[in-house]
Amino acid sequence: MVAISGGPDSVALLSILHLLRSSWKLSLSAVHCNYGLRGAESDEDQKFVEAFCQVLGMPLHVRRVEFHTGGPKTSLQAEARDLRYRLMQEIAEKCGADRIAVGHTADDQAETILLWMLRGAGLTGLSGMPAFRDNKIIRPLYDIKRQEVLAYLRTAGLSFREDSSNFQMHYLRNRVRREVIPILNRLVPSCVDALCKLADICREDDRCLDQQVDALSSSAVKRGSAGGWAIDRRFLLELPHAFQRRCIRNLFRQNDDQFRSPGIRTVDRIIHLASKRGAGSSLDVKGGRVVVGDRRLRFVPLQAAETSRVDQLHGRCQEFLSIPGELLWPGTGQRLQVQQQVRIQIGAAPLGKNRILVDADRVSQPLTVRNWLPGDRFHPVGMGGHSKKLQDFFTDLKIPIAVRSLIPLVVAPEGILWIVGYRQDGRWAPTAATERCLVFISDNLTLSEGTE
Repeated sequence: MVAISGGPDSVALLSILHLLRSSWKLSLSAVHCNYGLRGAESDEDQKFVEAFCQVLGMPLHVRRVEFHTGGPKTSLQAEARDLRYRLMQEIAEKCGADRIAVGHTADDQAETILLWMLRGAGLTGLSGMPAFRDNKIIRPLYDIKRQEVLAYLRTAGLSFREDSSNFQMHYLRNRVRREVIPILNRLVPSCVDALCKLADICREDDRCLDQQVDALSSSAVKRGSAGGWAIDRRFLLELPHAFQRRCIRNLFRQNDDQFRSPGIRTVDRIIHLASKRGAGSSLDVKGGRVVVGDRRLRFVPLQAAETSRVDQLHGRCQEFLSIPGELLWPGTGQRLQVQQQVRIQIGAAPLGKNRILVDADRVSQPLTVRNWLPGDRFHPVGMGGHSKKLQDFFTDLKIPIAVRSLIPLVVAPEGILWIVGYRQDGRWAPTAATERCLVFISDNLTLSEGTE
């Protein structure tokens, strides 16, 4: 099955495989995803692909998809990519295709490496895109440069579609493609080849280290149902720090359908959690919860963690808050909402006790809403970065003990974001460098100080 968008790379790929179908004994079909993000232009892409496949006599599967970006760490392009791969896997299984061919070129690989470098990635990020992935995804144009693709299309007399979003410079990849790569080409004409070679070397090193860590940790890891796992805390903490990170990442990746792991900050928070004395601490992460036991660090998948989504044990309450989403807080009946906003908009509704902004790129998911726990601390806005115990904060406001447990806290894996209706944590407040925000809104209901 060949993924075709209508762009030059995918048109060339489908054309070449079609020419090779007899000599290579290929049974081919094509798949096209129409997200409708560019309106009439998206529909014209679909019509072009349908006409092209009709000329080739190629079976075509078209999927029209509507979606909304759903996370502070997820760009529209990234979510579209993930959705596209899931759809392609489903269609491939239905039509019996044993491979899914995509049209990434050497230039795409070079751009990917530069993007990961700018994010401060390690070996895994610098490995870029493999030519063969998950025993299913193949990239036949992996070693071919974009100029060679265009030359082939000219020679073959084939037309293609240009995606207008490829010219929008607010996408970092487009700026790398149109500004950074040309400069590097002038400095080092073979820069694309060099970056692709770097990716190949990093991938081999990364694979070797993964195998070594997996072999070392196999006897210390116990795997549970639904993707859960547990690892001996002592074993983990005796590993070199680089192996600790790799071990935690591998445990998550091996249970993820896209073979992804949490970011480096979350991984380091998990390791820090494991290093604390005693048991009982926990950390909510994407897909579930990490819990510290006496001897083991355990990951409880979301399905198990949500068996009792609102836990009334010892009067404690916790709920998950999706993005975008809303919930009713049982303690006060307040309606809490969260939305994503591309930039801080001038003239938007004013901020206050019942509406705050948070830098979306400095916090991760899952977001939870819970009541306060003994030992909770936060960094109130206006205190110059100093932290304060919630207990002291409530005492200063003369909020009775019986009332405190009713007040909702919005919490990310990085820490408390908001004492709803009272004070925001200043660590996650937007700055001049902020590009995306989360907007939190609550009903205009604050439990008054001194309420009996």
